Amino acid sequence: MKNRRLLMIMLVVVLLMLTPFLAMQFTDEVAWSTMDFVVAGILLFGTGLLLEIILKNIRKTSYKVSLIIALLIVLLLIWVELAVGIVGTPFGGA
Repeated sequence: MKNRRLLMIMLVVVLLMLTPFLAMQFTDEVAWSTMDFVVAGILLFGTGLLLEIILKNIRKTSYKVSLIIALLIVLLLIWVELAVGIVGTPFGGA
């Protein structure tokens, strides 16, 4: 059962990563480097694993919901910072 969940997380990450990869084949608007794919894959896979840990180990529903929302907000903030640099870190894009 554990391997099946891990496989599902990896499958979702691969499917999500196919979107920019396919977009790169049809337009010049999307220009991801290999490092962009690596970082995005790590972020998505790490978020999936943390989500699995939260769902498996936290019993109280209100804690689960709060932690999942916090996890998704952190993912979104990191993603946006890397894409356009909203906070101004040296890692910020554009």
